[in-house]
Amino acid sequence: MRAGFPDFRLGNVLATSFTGTLSERHGNAVERIPTPRRLVDWLAVNGLAVDSCTTAQLDLARELRESIHAAATAAALQAALPASAVQVINDCSTQGRAAAILTPEGKRQWRLSPASCVEDALSVIAADAISIIAGERDGRLALCASPTCQAAFFDTSQSRTRKWCDMNTCGNRQKKARFHANQRENLGSAKP
Repeated sequence: MRAGFPDFRLGNVLATSFTGTLSERHGNAVERIPTPRRLVDWLAVNGLAVDSCTTAQLDLARELRESIHAAATAAALQAALPASAVQVINDCSTQGRAAAILTPEGKRQWRLSPASCVEDALSVIAADAISIIAGERDGRLALCASPTCQAAFFDTSQSRTRKWCDMNTCGNRQKKARFHANQRENLGSAKP
């Protein structure tokens, strides 16, 4: 990873991991792909390596990210999907030239050609978003319980009751806050 940038928050679901490149949306937002090169880095870490990215492609990627976030949030709330978000997701999905391949372990993996561009990688992310928003995968869309985050995430836990987009960040932060509030309360009630 390049120094000077916030770490990527990687997950098991490509589309919701991509929306996590903007975190703390309702607090002090953290942009994790602030430059075209940083988008190239994120794509590479997620198995969608491309050689370069322009500012216009970064803008398209951010537009897709926000569209996925809007549609996933609506789906998690069982609300109508925003038409503009659906249009962006569909447009990005149809623009790419990625191929699905089967690994020796029986998993699906996406392969880009050596000449692939950012739009090809974005089509894979859009296709992943379509599969989870359409309910084709085992799991459910949910929203992070952190009031400053509220990121959409795909819950594949056995009980489907996960509360946090990431236990190591949002979950721990909320548990710490609750612990400190209880400590203050206990100290206050201990005084004569």
